[in-house]
Amino acid sequence: MDLATCTYQEFTLSMGAPIRSTAGNPRWPLGYQLAGHAQLITPTRDLLAANLPEDAYEFSYRRLLNGHGIDRIHAELAGLAARNSGARLVLLCFDKLDKPGNWCHRTQFARWWLEQTCEEISELGARPATPPPSLF
Repeated sequence: MDLATCTYQEFTLSMGAPIRSTAGNPRWPLGYQLAGHAQLITPTRDLLAANLPEDAYEFSYRRLLNGHGIDRIHAELAGLAARNSGARLVLLCFDKLDKPGNWCHRTQFARWWLEQTCEEISELGARPATPPPSLF
């Protein structure tokens, strides 16, 4: 199964099948139709409302993922892939990662997925700027 992540704003149809992974839909019109909703990897509204720092959020989010289990999550994503003719699933959310200090559940999910399956999930949106290498 081919998975990637991106923001709603940066997504283009050439990337694959756009899959919602957020508790809510975008509040602006999209230039494309969503191809599904990955409900088992969507953070709960309670988790979002808790306004936790990144490490505490990831701990709670991983508890949610572990509670659903890799088999159920894999089955849900495989079903979405099948409904989209095996296209790459692009898991979408709102947070742009190129802003300093920004983080997102999609990168936390990608780390968890890698640990569970040994399969990497690529990020198709902008990434944090890498500082230049030190000359000393």
